[in-house]
Amino acid sequence: MATYDYDLFVIGAGSGGVRASRIAAGHGARVAVAEEHRIGGTCVIRGCVPKKLLVYGSHFAEELQDAANYGWTVEGMRFDWAVLRDTVLRDVDRLETAYTATLDNNQVEHFASRATITGPHGVKLASGEAFSAKYILVATGAWPVMPEFPGNEHCITSNEVFHLPELPKRVVIQGAGYIAMEFAGIFNALGSHVTVVNRSDVILRGYDEALRDRLLQITMARGIEYKFNCPITRVEKQADGRLLVTAGKQDPLPADVVLIATGRAPNTAGLGLEAAGIELGPKGEIPVDDYSKTSCDSIYAVGDVTDRVQLTPIAIREGHAFADTVFGDTPRSTAYDCVPSAVFSQPPLAAVGLTEGQARNRFGNIKVYSSDFRPMKNVFAERHERGLYKLVVDAGSDRILGIHMIGPDAPEILQAAAIAVRAGLKKADFDATVALHPSMAEELVLMR
Repeated sequence: MATYDYDLFVIGAGSGGVRASRIAAGHGARVAVAEEHRIGGTCVIRGCVPKKLLVYGSHFAEELQDAANYGWTVEGMRFDWAVLRDTVLRDVDRLETAYTATLDNNQVEHFASRATITGPHGVKLASGEAFSAKYILVATGAWPVMPEFPGNEHCITSNEVFHLPELPKRVVIQGAGYIAMEFAGIFNALGSHVTVVNRSDVILRGYDEALRDRLLQITMARGIEYKFNCPITRVEKQADGRLLVTAGKQDPLPADVVLIATGRAPNTAGLGLEAAGIELGPKGEIPVDDYSKTSCDSIYAVGDVTDRVQLTPIAIREGHAFADTVFGDTPRSTAYDCVPSAVFSQPPLAAVGLTEGQARNRFGNIKVYSSDFRPMKNVFAERHERGLYKLVVDAGSDRILGIHMIGPDAPEILQAAAIAVRAGLKKADFDATVALHPSMAEELVLMR
């Protein structure tokens, strides 16, 4: 029998890689992980966690404004970007320490180095050290896409936005996906002038049209400007350090920061996959089967690098399923239907299941129930923003096909509601549930 240095060598210590390592080690495997940046991956280090903390920080702008109508007197309000930035970065350090401790506590060896594949069972570190492994797992995630245009070196991506030396007065954001819309809301709330430019005239493609329209209306009322059908073609740095952005046929836009948020591509460049006979897909992704195995029987891949569903909880489930399948003698795959998702825009939106359009195309005869309401929290505010909840129902079976929500705390409410969609519950089950009053969540069971 062949003898290997490790039973499993994982390339990438993000959410998927750490989970796979921990579970595999729990099954008795000898495991090592190589991470070239910081343990924790995109979500913990430069993604959803620090971004959500910035969202929380920006919420205080409207909370403090509304406080007067609730009887509070707040004097001397002042925002210090450096305080918020550094507090968030300290929490990132804390989380990295916690993730590292998870590996240590499970006897997983970790290398702070880039690793490449040298063959079906071989890996090599940037230091020159080489190791053999019975199995190799690639969990290198995805990387922000930077379009080619003159002056793109003056732009930043979501990787760098957490380290800005000061709060920019003017921000131009290219893209209209969840990353773009979340940062647009953050900077707008903190007082920056935000302009979103996009190559199409659609924001948050893939979400329900009614929610997208509502978010567009609200964010425009909050002061965010949109320039549709005009991607950036040039960015010029002026003598005073400021930037001049040319987008489509529009007049040049002045900016202090240009954030490119046009998507994320699988992080596969230079991994050496060809040494194991693995060919990449059209988007640079690693093709895998239902059990995350590549075309090479000893090499697997999980998370964003496979471009199945680019969500942290999916990477975690895939990593766990891989470890159970290969080392736990319990073969299982990951289900990709009824996956809840959220955009932490301001206000946030959340969804699970089919949109109205998707449901009509698939089932034909459907019923749509909706509640268009003013959240109680906003009654004392000067903002006349309304929430919108939608239930998409199969008319024949009464089964809930999708739930779509925009309004305060929508993601928190949807997590529980997603269980109902996953379980195949019917509209009648919602109708039979007593409302929790007064709350926004009660709208889910009051639609008739």
